[in-house]
Amino acid sequence: MRVLLLSAANNIHTIRWANGLVSKGIDVKVCSIHDIDSRNEKFTDKVSVNILKSKPPQGYFLAVKELKKIMLDFKPDILNAHYATGYGTLARLSGCQPYLLSVWGSDVYDFPRKSKIHRLFLKKNLQAAVAIASTSHCMAKEVLKTLETKHVFITPFGIDHKLFTSDRKSNRDESQIIIGTVKTLEEKYGIDILIKAFSLVREMLDNPKIKLEIVGRGSQLDSLKQLAINLNIQEQVDFKGFIEHSALPMHLNNFDIYAALSRLDSESFGVAILEASASGLPVVVSDADGLKEVVVNESTGFVVSKNSVKQAAEKLLLLIQDSKLRVSMGEAARKHVINNYTWDYSLDIMIQAYQDTIELYAKN
Repeated sequence: MRVLLLSAANNIHTIRWANGLVSKGIDVKVCSIHDIDSRNEKFTDKVSVNILKSKPPQGYFLAVKELKKIMLDFKPDILNAHYATGYGTLARLSGCQPYLLSVWGSDVYDFPRKSKIHRLFLKKNLQAAVAIASTSHCMAKEVLKTLETKHVFITPFGIDHKLFTSDRKSNRDESQIIIGTVKTLEEKYGIDILIKAFSLVREMLDNPKIKLEIVGRGSQLDSLKQLAINLNIQEQVDFKGFIEHSALPMHLNNFDIYAALSRLDSESFGVAILEASASGLPVVVSDADGLKEVVVNESTGFVVSKNSVKQAAEKLLLLIQDSKLRVSMGEAARKHVINNYTWDYSLDIMIQAYQDTIELYAKN
């Protein structure tokens, strides 16, 4: 099978899909108006990458002719565009078929709420595709609010359970507990809520060995550092900055508890939560749609209300004080990933979605 991925080449998920698909014997070409980010993982040599001349946002409209030429040369069995309102527009304008549109989150949660025109624009992009792919059931329901009649495949991101393993250092000070998160430092992801919850936990325990590690970069870095200073916990909050994805397993294995307190439902799938779960970590997450879907509440972790500092602090405190609970939840979390979210399984699901989309197009 020959698949043309129309997606951002600077996004780690594009790279993972492309590399994973070629490992399954699929012939993959990536077309993108975004340049490759050298800080990310690399595409394997088996993945052909075409960076289109037109750049965003104009490129979603201006790169049509160039995309058509690549399609004619490559002759894919299917076009898979990722992100409904950007690359979905380019795919629709190109008229290429058969076409599977993968939605990501803010494109179907936030974009259509801006105005009736935005909603109609999204609807046109969804209508142009033979079928839709969604990483989560909750996002599939959101798609159907805009276009009720479309077929939606559930195609979750997979986790490499061989890469993400529980490998805690045996010589660690057992009295030191590290709460960690790996997120972009933007308001959407509720890092401020986590810092406030951590501060509340510190007040309850008065234990200087409890630490908070925040991995990621973003526009809120300075304001979040100032928040830690204002709460007088700057010595216990460590901002690690950006790390390569290859270094992520090591960082996760330095954590005892993983927290993700996003405040918006448009975080429609919890990849980072599943990576933490595969690493044997108990998690505390907000009830944002995509996060709560990948957590078995009170088994693999705890789900708390969005924006609730108090609830988050209570669950963090419970895990800090009960080492047996941390271990049992971490073990259950890893089993949950292996049973439902392995990378190999997710690739098989996506390939089946391609085959079914091709058949749906042939019938019409």
